[in-house]
Amino acid sequence: MQDRRNFVKGLSASAAMAALGPMAARAQGGPIEQVRILYGFPAGSAGDSVARRVGEKLGGSAYTKNMGVVENKPGAGGRIALEALRSASGDGSVIALSQVSAFSVYPFIYSKLSYKPEDFHPLSIGAIMHHGLAVGPAVPASVKSLKDYLEWAKANPEQANFGSPGAGSLPHLIGALLSLRSGVKLNHVPYRGMAPGVSDLVGGQISTMMGPSGDFLSYYRAGKLRVLATSGPKRNPYLPNVPTFAEQGFNDLTTEEWFGFYANAKTPAEVRARAHAAIVQALKSDSVKESLGVVGLIVTSSTPEEMARSQQAEYERWGPLVKQIGFNGDS
Repeated sequence: MQDRRNFVKGLSASAAMAALGPMAARAQGGPIEQVRILYGFPAGSAGDSVARRVGEKLGGSAYTKNMGVVENKPGAGGRIALEALRSASGDGSVIALSQVSAFSVYPFIYSKLSYKPEDFHPLSIGAIMHHGLAVGPAVPASVKSLKDYLEWAKANPEQANFGSPGAGSLPHLIGALLSLRSGVKLNHVPYRGMAPGVSDLVGGQISTMMGPSGDFLSYYRAGKLRVLATSGPKRNPYLPNVPTFAEQGFNDLTTEEWFGFYANAKTPAEVRARAHAAIVQALKSDSVKESLGVVGLIVTSSTPEEMARSQQAEYERWGPLVKQIGFNGDS
């Protein structure tokens, strides 16, 4: 409990320090020669697209002379990239893109984390994704809604399994909450990322996948799978005909997961301010919005303070839910 109280204090400290970023914009300094963007998942994933599309637009800004170079550091649910950023130089030449669950969920499922919120400064949110529940050919075509699916899963317990991109991921927890709230036992099957899980879903080796809705889009449009629900507060703009979990009676499955840019805590305020301005400017680009839309991401920027507040709110929300689910990532 003490570690978790300290985590909350760290989030508050991050919010307070982040607020100084825009005020420091008056400080002078030249652009960095080359910026590296660390991302804790493989190339080709949704978040990787955020890092690359934004990185391509950073060159020629007051922050950096050249476009940002993405370094993928997959493993441990994105924690390896954050550990690398914590140990990096504090000159602003290294930043990271991370999913908010690394700060809002991981403290509750791992007894010891090798990083703390105060190791980083929020720069800006980059994009939001909604998660979805999709079924493949292993589920009868007559199953057209979440209610239908739960009735089918109850009647077919040996097939009532759902895949996710990994144990402890937000899609895993959403699926566990669905099982808990519905009273229907859904067995979790963790994958190493979404690609192998979606391949098994389309091939009929697994009945259901829970994951970023963007990973389902091309298969959904081709009629190879059905998306029965999405997790956003309103319908996903790329799946407008698919009702949300809340519309189908599961209000506390409403969640949005965002990717955000972070700097090392040692990074000077004036450098953070330039980085923030360059990232926000990149996110305004129509080409960035179009590229990220292809993978189902909703481009969204923020101030550092807004990002820190959202991070803390997610942390406070997920603590009680993880306790109800009872998942422990250390086991």
